[in-house]
Amino acid sequence: MQKGYSYKLPEPIGKNFDPAFKPELTPKQMLMLGVFGGVYMRDCVNEFPQDWFANAKFQKEGSYMHDPKLNYFGANASQSLLVWKKKGWIYKDDPRGWFQWYCRYYMGRRILGEDERQIKRWKAIRRHIAQIKKNCQVGDKVCRPKQRQAVLHWAYDSRKM
Repeated sequence: MQKGYSYKLPEPIGKNFDPAFKPELTPKQMLMLGVFGGVYMRDCVNEFPQDWFANAKFQKEGSYMHDPKLNYFGANASQSLLVWKKKGWIYKDDPRGWFQWYCRYYMGRRILGEDERQIKRWKAIRRHIAQIKKNCQVGDKVCRPKQRQAVLHWAYDSRKM
């Protein structure tokens, strides 16, 4: 957990999500599949259940460059943290962005206003799902791998599309 930040968990882990928020993958599943080039969240593993990280696809210790080969679809589907900040996507208490918010939400944290904003962003990714379904055969991993990886980063199971 980042220094000077603590939060309450009013909901049980993995339960009582907003009815509009139906992620297809848990944080643990996402980390096991390979997301964010293997560098995201390595410095906060003590904040979350250890089993989330047991089979996570992480870059080697000491490496800070993401490796798209560690992503499930082998594609770089990330933008830099600098881009995220410039676009106003970062919430002050979740400096690593949407996935950090999702991990904490999954753990039971709730923040009025911020949860709604992040769920709205999550829903907006559906436009990419529509493009995958329109242009690819179900399960075709080589069709639009960057787009499939991108929706995987948002807890949609693009392996099934």
